[in-house]
Formats: sequence, structure tokens, C-alpha cells
Amino acid sequence: MGISKKLLSIGTIAFSAIILAACGNQSSSTANKKQVLNWSETTQLSTQDPSLATDTTSFQALLNTGDGLYRLDKNNKPKLSLATKESTSNGGKTYDFYLRKNAKWSNGDPITAKDFVYSYRRTVTPSTKSQMAFYLYQIKNAEAINKGQKKPTSLGVTAVSKYHLRIQLTRPLSYFKILLAWPLFFPQNQKVVKKYGKLYGTQAKYTVSSGPFTLTKWNGNNKTWTLVKNKNYWDAKDVKLTKVNEQVSESTTTNYNLFQAGKADETGLTGEQVAANKNKAGYHARLASDIRRLELNENKVKAFKNLKIRQAFSYAINRNQLANDVLKDGSIPTKGFIPSGMGTNPKTGAQFENDAYVKSAVSYNFAKAKQLLKEGYKETGIKSIKVTLLTSDDDSSKQTAEFLQSQLDRLPNVDVSIQTIPYTQLITRQTAGNYQITVKNWQAVFGDPINFLDVFEKGSSYLNNGWNNAKFNKLLNESENVYGNNPVKRWAKLVAAEKVLMKDQGTIPLVQVARPQLLKTTVKDVSFNPTGVPYDFKNVYLK
Repeated sequence: MGISKKLLSIGTIAFSAIILAACGNQSSSTANKKQVLNWSETTQLSTQDPSLATDTTSFQALLNTGDGLYRLDKNNKPKLSLATKESTSNGGKTYDFYLRKNAKWSNGDPITAKDFVYSYRRTVTPSTKSQMAFYLYQIKNAEAINKGQKKPTSLGVTAVSKYHLRIQLTRPLSYFKILLAWPLFFPQNQKVVKKYGKLYGTQAKYTVSSGPFTLTKWNGNNKTWTLVKNKNYWDAKDVKLTKVNEQVSESTTTNYNLFQAGKADETGLTGEQVAANKNKAGYHARLASDIRRLELNENKVKAFKNLKIRQAFSYAINRNQLANDVLKDGSIPTKGFIPSGMGTNPKTGAQFENDAYVKSAVSYNFAKAKQLLKEGYKETGIKSIKVTLLTSDDDSSKQTAEFLQSQLDRLPNVDVSIQTIPYTQLITRQTAGNYQITVKNWQAVFGDPINFLDVFEKGSSYLNNGWNNAKFNKLLNESENVYGNNPVKRWAKLVAAEKVLMKDQGTIPLVQVARPQLLKTTVKDVSFNPTGVPYDFKNVYLK
């Protein structure tokens, strides 16, 4: 949710962070001694299969139960983790990693180079149906394997010896080390995957861990689970928490009340709560590299194939009002599909979202919206549009949907109804393209524009709204496969691609999402990653 083809998603809506106090009636010294946190999410786990995960909640659990060749430090910089040494050759296209010989799986098995080879081959094998497989496309033969043109054994990942792993890329990749710190690139235990078959990753008992914690008490669809310190983790001595109890709460109200009563160490905040707390110690705005957008499905609604009708829907939405009067949580109106923090112009230092800004694609002009809709009706012969807006059942998503309904219903002969469903069901329907219009989020995995633009490239597993643009596809191909080693020209192609996407209104960006948080000062070493999996518990502790 880049390597050419797409990214996370993550299409994903909300993730959150709420740390509750460790045992309500105990003294803080007793609770701190136990080092137990209770952490709240706004969405359920959808899977714990690294090859199949697409949403932030699932990736966050995978990050905390897994480990990679690299792990991000508190400054979100990649540091060697399961590997102790790395060397690069062949003009930056060949990586050799030397693994720790003391690293074990939670079941006691040694972690070896073959576990990485198996993991990567499994992800790109077509029958696995990984939506994230495109992230491996920069590895030699990965794309051809994923498209059924070559055998998985031809993948450019080899176990030179038990603890020596070699990865061969198709071209140098400046952000490759950051990718290797993302759970999609973590090892998988072949013995365990084969043992559980289709059950693998569907419940806690069908998982195995390579990281700081193991997963317990998750039955596949419940709203609570627990992360327990992994005694077999190679760096267990630096893991201070003994347990993280997680609970899904679509609303922050309960958790906020616990925080106010002194029974919680952290809480997520809604708009009104932000206003009351933004000047307090422990308040964090948490602006993420996450864009919330309105997606119009051209495959389901004929009217949306018309550019003027798509533009009319965009012009009818007052993004400033959505951010400042409805959400009120620090989210900001976006300048396009690419949020802030996704890179700077190599010549001028300008932010990407400023270089690629197409004002008309994110502006509010209701008179123009009505005029364009009138012209669109005439061009298509369509006289009315009646659609259902599909969204998640968390507070922020429902607020957004109700606002969009109120804005769009003002358009002549447009009727929008709302359907809210649990997040895991939403992801399934969005993935299948089973919607008319829907609210989607896209969260960055690494800070490069390709991480977003790949979503709309032809062949993307996330491109299911029927939009397709040959010029856009050509620009992306040139940016990655022709000018990959020429930062200035690559930047120009990416800027041009974003402008094509916005001028053709391939999607309707709304806001860059904030995840405001109130955190007690007794909770230490909580670091937030705005361009990837948000929270790694490895170094968190209670003082």
C-alpha cells in the first residue's frame, strides 16, 4: 500500500492506537512491574498470513509477531535485525545477507535462509493470490512468476548456504531496505504453513512467530487478542513488555472515558476530543501518509464512465468543511492522491504534492458541479444517478460517509444511500469490486510517490473501479523501468502521472488522515511511523 505495481493498504481505512492501563484496580507500580498494556484497534484482524494481509491492523500484528532482515528503529530507519551483515554488488542489484545463527521461530525451529526463499516464492506464486505480490516485482523473475510465465523456483532469491541469503533485483532500488523491514518480506516457516494448509494465519493457533511477540486468543473473527512476549526471540532481552492485550473498538468514546478516569494510558481522539486536549502534554497529532478518497465504480455504474460526471461529484465536495467542521481531528484537505511526506524534487526540493497539484481535481465549486453534471447527463442520456455508498462502521468513516451523502444529494437527480459494514467485510467487498461508490484509504509503506501511483496502474490488484488510462500507464512504466536510475527524469514522470490521474478524475481524493492520540508520559518509547505500519511494540515499556 511500488515496486511496480501497487501498495498498501493498504486500500485501507482506519487503524488506531489506544493503550489501556494494565490491571484497573492495581497500583501503577504493580502494573508497571508486569509490563502489560491494553491496546485498542478500530478494526478487526483479517488474516495473519503475511502473503495475504492487506490492511494496517493485520500488518501491525504481523510486524510485532515477526522479524525481517531489517527492522525500523525509532527514527523509522532500517537497521539489520535477523541479518548481521549485508553486502551489495552488481551495481546495486545483488544483495547478500548473512543471518543470525541464534535466531529461532517461536516453536524452536532455526530461522534460515530457506525460510526467506520459501516466503518470497509463496507470495509470488499465482495460486497464493497475494494482492501484495507486486511489491516483489523488482526481484528477478518475480513478475513473470506471478503472471504464470515462469516457475517459482526461478525467483531471484536463493539460499547460498543455511545462513547466507542472496537477493537479485532487476534494477537498483533506493527504498529496498525499507521494504525488507515490512512484514510482507519476513520469513515464513514452510513446515508450519504446510501443516496448517488453508487454516494457516486464520487463527492464533495456526501461526508461528519470528519476532518479539506471539499471537494468542484470536479465533479468526473475535474482537480481542493478545500478544505475549516470545521467549525464543533472538533479542528477547530488549523486549520489555510481557503482554499486549488488544481490543477492537469502533468508537473511541469508551477508551477516552477510561483515559479521563485515570484507568488508561492512551486513547485515540475524535474531533471534539481533539479540541479539548490539543494543548495538553501527551497530545500527538499523528498526521499519517494516508489518503481517504471517494471511489466511483465505473464497472457497476455506467454514469461514472463519463469524465464530466466524475468531475461533478468531485466539485460538489467541500473538503475544507469535511476536515475542519466534520472530522476536526487534524486531518487536512488533500492536494491530490499523493499525501505530504512522499518525497522531494531532486532539483528544487519541492514537495511532491505541490509539484503535482491539480487544483481543479480537489476544489469545491457547486455551481460548476451542477453544470458539469447537466452536460454529463446530456452526453450519456442518463437522467438520474441512484447509488449506495459503502463504508466501514467506525466513527470516522461513518462521519465521512454522512457528509458525502449530504454534499452529493444536493446534485440534481442524485440519490445516495449509505451502507455501513464491519471493516473486514468492507475489505472483502472492495477487493472484489463489489460496490457502487465507497470510501477507501490508502496508507503508505514507504515514502515514495510510486507507493501510491502503482494502485492505479493497469494490472494492479487494487485497481477495480474500471478506470484505465494508457498515458498514465506509460508514464509509470517510464518512471520505473526507463528512468529508475535518473532521479530528475523519474520525478518528472511521476509528477506527470499524478496530474493525469487527477485531471481524468480516476479517483476523488478527500483528506490526508490524522490519527490523533493522547498518551500518558509513563508510556515510553512509543514511536509512530507515518509512512508504514504505525506502531512497533518491541521497545515500548511502562515507567
